[in-house]
Amino acid sequence: MQHDPSEIIVIGGGIIGVSTALELSRNGFQVTLLDRKGIAAEASKGNAGAYAFTDIVPLATPGIMKKAPKWLLDPLGPLFIPPSYALKITPWMLRFWRASWKDRYQGAMEAQASLNNHSRAALERQIDAVRGEAMFQREGQMQLYEGQKEFEASLPSWEIRKQHDIRFDLLTSNEAIAEIQPGIDPRFTHAGFTPDWINVCCPERWTHYLAEQYLTNGGKLITEEVRNLKQSGEIVEITTDQTTYRAKKVIVASGAWSHQLAAMVGDRIPLETERGYNTTLPEGAFDLRTHLTFTNHGFVVSRINAGVRVGGAAELGGLKLPPNYKRSEILLNKAKKFLPSLNTDNGKQWMGFRPSMPDSLPVIGTSSKANNIIYAFGHGHLGLTQAAGTAELVASLVCNKPAPLSLAPFNPDRF
Repeated sequence: MQHDPSEIIVIGGGIIGVSTALELSRNGFQVTLLDRKGIAAEASKGNAGAYAFTDIVPLATPGIMKKAPKWLLDPLGPLFIPPSYALKITPWMLRFWRASWKDRYQGAMEAQASLNNHSRAALERQIDAVRGEAMFQREGQMQLYEGQKEFEASLPSWEIRKQHDIRFDLLTSNEAIAEIQPGIDPRFTHAGFTPDWINVCCPERWTHYLAEQYLTNGGKLITEEVRNLKQSGEIVEITTDQTTYRAKKVIVASGAWSHQLAAMVGDRIPLETERGYNTTLPEGAFDLRTHLTFTNHGFVVSRINAGVRVGGAAELGGLKLPPNYKRSEILLNKAKKFLPSLNTDNGKQWMGFRPSMPDSLPVIGTSSKANNIIYAFGHGHLGLTQAAGTAELVASLVCNKPAPLSLAPFNPDRF
């Protein structure tokens, strides 16, 4: 069965897809949102709830490849590549290595800073438009360091933040740290505090809230899995496991599955899957007053509703390997050591898929193979952070209006 053409179909029910569908509907378009599982069923369900606008440094930094052998040797370390996946990920790793060269790294950082700045303002517009302020926690973020040496090694990253007008305070005593967050083990003698950091009380609830606003605006939601995607003349055809839909424009915002859809129209985009782990503890587990980042241990502690979420431990392992929840356990054990009064009982484990590009920049732009298909995916750790900004950029593309920042660094063909 074929349907009459929709004006726009957005494929992807996560925070990027929902934000985009909402923004397009607010611009007067008739929008259909299509997802195989529904709203916030993947990475938007269990992330840390953080708007990390201060995180502008790409993962691919100069000299990063010297650390690569350690990843293969430590299956419970903060970043790991399973040996069974090492060969498959080699082409991505070569691009990752190239992105770490100084000529690429600096440009990627500037582009990330530009997108984050735009996304910060876009988030405030989004919150105001849907009256969502009650769902946010404006409590800052603290990055913690064990001793003077570790702290001094972090100073270049703080200098970069200063150059980009990011506010912060550097703390050099246990007393100063305890004034903001009591209960941290005294081994953490230094910290950097970013007061403008924002968290949402629950990323899953926020995504559903935005979806409700979208549906109230007249949007449609379909829960079916896409089997094929192609442009036929001026129409894009989407074949699902049940029927075929037709649209004048399609937005691909399917997170870690997006490159599979792009391949259907002939675009080969080097997207990899970064599998993140966390444990959510119930109300009363710890008196958490700010978002905590244990930088050199690769995990964070955030407040989700009245509970606590301990998460991180990235694993470049694709979409098919089974979860290794020992990674969640090792993070929780570390969190207990670093926050001695943390109650780790009755936690709920989770693993999600982050869509990661070699240069840490998302793909935002029109397909080179199909001019009625626009891509919006590959945000890595910053999907929630950049969702509102990405939605506005996609709307500018759909409306053929100048974007508020250069989209060249995010071009689908940059590799």
